Amino acid sequence: MALPEVINHQDFLLTLNTNEEQIIKDALPGVDVYPLFLDPENGVWVIRAKFKPGITLPKHFHTGVVHFYTLAGRWNYLEYPDQPQTAGSYLYEPGGSIHTFHCPADSEGADGVMVITGVNVNFDADGNFMFIMDAGWIEQALLAAAKAQGIKPRYIKPGALARMSDAE
Repeated sequence: MALPEVINHQDFLLTLNTNEEQIIKDALPGVDVYPLFLDPENGVWVIRAKFKPGITLPKHFHTGVVHFYTLAGRWNYLEYPDQPQTAGSYLYEPGGSIHTFHCPADSEGADGVMVITGVNVNFDADGNFMFIMDAGWIEQALLAAAKAQGIKPRYIKPGALARMSDAE
């Protein structure tokens, strides 16, 4: 079998090293973020996030799956206090799951990489709808926070402008 023809030629690799990129401080309250891959069109967001000790995020429902690899620190879901995630932990979250992220105040915080598809539907402590987070919302929130800090984040943004196939 012959090699297939190249469909998407690359002149260079699309790669980021978070040791060389600027982190967006408090991109969300208590969360510093390196955006890695933001694809609003397909609903995929990949970020590295550093969570401060004592942070509890809103309870949220996932419409898609999440892959979460913990690089450092400790965190858990309030619904699963006996299953802390620590450095080296890989967590798979199926679509349709609901939980509340918490980083204990007596911890060093947590650092992890997440691959998220779909949306997070967020609720307050009483179970009332608050807001929806998706790749587009995350991108806008990160860009606004970065602009306020005077930085321009680099991340991989796939695709091209939407167009009709016969518009050439």
